[in-house]
Amino acid sequence: MAVASRMIDILKIIAITFIPTLELRASIPFGIFIAKLPILAVFLTAFITNILLGMLVFILLDKFIHVLRKNKYFDRIYQKTIEKTQKKVKEKIERYGPIGLSIFIAIPLPGSGSYTGALIANILNLNKKQFFIANAVGVFIAALAVTLACLTGSATLAVFLK
Repeated sequence: MAVASRMIDILKIIAITFIPTLELRASIPFGIFIAKLPILAVFLTAFITNILLGMLVFILLDKFIHVLRKNKYFDRIYQKTIEKTQKKVKEKIERYGPIGLSIFIAIPLPGSGSYTGALIANILNLNKKQFFIANAVGVFIAALAVTLACLTGSATLAVFLK
């Protein structure tokens, strides 16, 4: 029964990682504090899932946006979004390249992450390889930061509770 319970918890980590704006920022604390799984298992599950999520979103966006843009109303909104995003982000991404996108993905705050990174990469016409590298690096940094925050935060809390 313990193995089945752990597998269910791993599946929960994967499911939480797929939630937009939460991603591994929520699944790692869940795995460590609620499911009480081994830290390495939590880290690797969330990390790999988030990388795959980013690639899936990037590929689907590329295919799906063209279908939606056939609708004039959607196309107008999409064009405005592209223009606004390009003004905000394009200079930084061009200046820093995929590393700039990695940093954006790595910021462990809602609104950043693989979903938004995939959208930005799509809007800026980055290729799959550029996005894959930027996403993998950004997700690794985010996973490491969240894991370390959980570990140091729980250690700090334990000191204060003694």
